[in-house]
Amino acid sequence: MTIEYLKKADKTAASGEDDTRKIVSEMLSAIEAGGEEKAREYAEKLDKYTGNIVVTAEEIAAASAKVPQQVKDDIQFAYERVRGFAEKQRAALVDFEVELSPGLFAGQKQIPVATAGCYVPGGRYSHVASAVMSVATAKAAGVDHVIACSPPKPGAGVNPAIIYTANLCGADTILALGGVQGIAAMAFGLFTGHAADILVGPGNRFVAEAKRMLFGRVGIDLFAGPTEIAVIADQSADPAIVASDLVGQAEHGLDTPCWLITLDRALGQEVMKLVPELIGKLPDTARVAADASWRDYGEVVFCSDREEAAQVSDDYAAEHLEVQAEDLDWWVDRLRNYGSLFVGEETTVAFGDKCSGTNHILPTKGAGRYTGGLSAGKFIKTVTTQRMSREANREVASACARISRLEGMEAHARTGDDRLSKYFPNESFSLKPEAVE
Repeated sequence: MTIEYLKKADKTAASGEDDTRKIVSEMLSAIEAGGEEKAREYAEKLDKYTGNIVVTAEEIAAASAKVPQQVKDDIQFAYERVRGFAEKQRAALVDFEVELSPGLFAGQKQIPVATAGCYVPGGRYSHVASAVMSVATAKAAGVDHVIACSPPKPGAGVNPAIIYTANLCGADTILALGGVQGIAAMAFGLFTGHAADILVGPGNRFVAEAKRMLFGRVGIDLFAGPTEIAVIADQSADPAIVASDLVGQAEHGLDTPCWLITLDRALGQEVMKLVPELIGKLPDTARVAADASWRDYGEVVFCSDREEAAQVSDDYAAEHLEVQAEDLDWWVDRLRNYGSLFVGEETTVAFGDKCSGTNHILPTKGAGRYTGGLSAGKFIKTVTTQRMSREANREVASACARISRLEGMEAHARTGDDRLSKYFPNESFSLKPEAVE
């Protein structure tokens, strides 16, 4: 067995985290203490924005009027598929009650959170699709109040297409706030009176850190890092398509990990040749980001067999995982750690990220080992219920009393004793555990 790095990354997703934590911590504390006034100060200082924070109905109408019909049609296409997939996810989460023993009933209920805060990036790129992924999914889950929050541009406000999309998908409030101040505003209920129960959506490292620091006080979708792509490719893959897909993800930012896991050394070498060429043909913003990502975070790993390649992939647990190889069913059955899987050359990360139906808010930094991406279920609490007959207390109360005393918890035990005394006053029960040697 052979694992060989044809290209090894110089940096990891953890690079530069300490400085980010310090900045975010100070901002969150300042906004919590200073409220809306402090959030406005940050908006003016960081985004050079002094307009309305809460986007008005008139501003929504004006923004919608600026969006061409073809753009609206494309957004509608994405919305219908993402909403449809999320509704199917919601339908799979069911309430039930089961009789575990005579007279003892246990069940579960699916209860949506009351308020969700959805962050929609609007800095380097205006992520219209993120509004679809977060807002539409929250509404499909049954969330009462959905806040969409996106960074404004100086003198212009939030991107009109983002406003249109958030409104189409059902956002109850749209905030013109970016970065940490936007996350803080949603978490603390500023400008809306609705404090978010959960915060979702992608963002830069400051947004991700703000969500991480607030976790516990509020729920979050994921502990997010920079977006990632891994491609598994064997000798049957087209190196030009593989290279295109890697570059397609690399343009996200300066710190986007791009990994190729290949069973064909020649293909790996060809992709390494093609990627810089494709990057060099990109527009300036994308070229700068993709060049840094591939240079500092790109890796090409050669594996001698497919089992080895699958294990390497599972170790990476990539946010987005493409498989361009023979015997696709084998890979689908074998692979277990990823955020979202793209099977075969005919699909690609960009399709899932923009419009095909699956969600693009996905686990990064190895979190695919223990969680999936954003779904309707993220906005829903699965809670349990219990009820029982008096007759069922014969078994349950007696067992509870004995287990409680085994643990040394006498007050717990007596809650069972008291019910047995009330319901069966003329009977006696064994309420002490046998000694454990």
